[in-house]
Amino acid sequence: MGNQVKTTILLAVLTAFILWVGQFLGGRQGMVVALILAAGMNFVGYWFSDKIVLRMYGATEITSDRSPELFAMVEALARRAELPMPKLYLIPQETPNAFATGRDPGHAVVAVTEGLLNMMEKEEVMGVLAHELSHIKNRDILIGSIAATLAGAIMLLANMARWAAFFGGSRGNDDEGGGSGVFGLIIMSILSPIAAVLIQMAISRSREYLADSSAAKITGDPKGLAGALEKLGSYSAKIPLHASPSTAHMFTVNPLSGQGLMGLFSTHPPLEERIRRLLGSGGSSGMVPNRQAKSGNDFWDRLSRG
Repeated sequence: MGNQVKTTILLAVLTAFILWVGQFLGGRQGMVVALILAAGMNFVGYWFSDKIVLRMYGATEITSDRSPELFAMVEALARRAELPMPKLYLIPQETPNAFATGRDPGHAVVAVTEGLLNMMEKEEVMGVLAHELSHIKNRDILIGSIAATLAGAIMLLANMARWAAFFGGSRGNDDEGGGSGVFGLIIMSILSPIAAVLIQMAISRSREYLADSSAAKITGDPKGLAGALEKLGSYSAKIPLHASPSTAHMFTVNPLSGQGLMGLFSTHPPLEERIRRLLGSGGSSGMVPNRQAKSGNDFWDRLSRG
């Protein structure tokens, strides 16, 4: 199934889910409100989701003057991938991770955390960057950005359900086909975010395998990304990244791994399987997850001095 078809299916299912939640909360009137919300979120998701996500994580733009080595690395990888140079952003968090966003390759953004630049070897940073560029090349970034926006709308409706339960239940009536008691609203407020993540899972997992494979072709060395994945998994468990469940699918490695109930609903395949496929064997990459990057590869020191 083509990526465009998958995109259409995901957006249709998420939009239908928003309408169903609206109908559940307020009958036909609630459904109309939810329809307007879904249409508005689709519009915002297409044109502004990249800016919303970057602002959510306090990301700041990285220029060639600020970090020439990192900028040159991304330029070289983008040429190999036959892509225009994306904008680069830095996320002020210690957990190593990265994501790509934007509506098309001509308006793409790659965002990396401070931790990624501090804790990874040069080859591992290249592997992660190539992975994110692969998402851009494979047209995954629009679906990820819009899915994050629509999932955010579902979270908003879930919060509305909690408030409706607090004030005694929905005002919908049986004739309109909507309305529910306090208990139903509480169940809705709990299950809606989980359902949104499950819908995202149905699409995003296969795209991670494809991005890993494409990244190995871009760099010519699968070991760099394999080693990075090992470290990313280890550090994510030790240094939690403050991430929203609605955007978890956008990152190279699921930032919510091991963080309560939402960690059970991972939008990413198991790291062990991703590494195994990259290396073409059943073994580990052989790298030590806790090994610190050499000082010569510490991009953030040079970025700070710039």
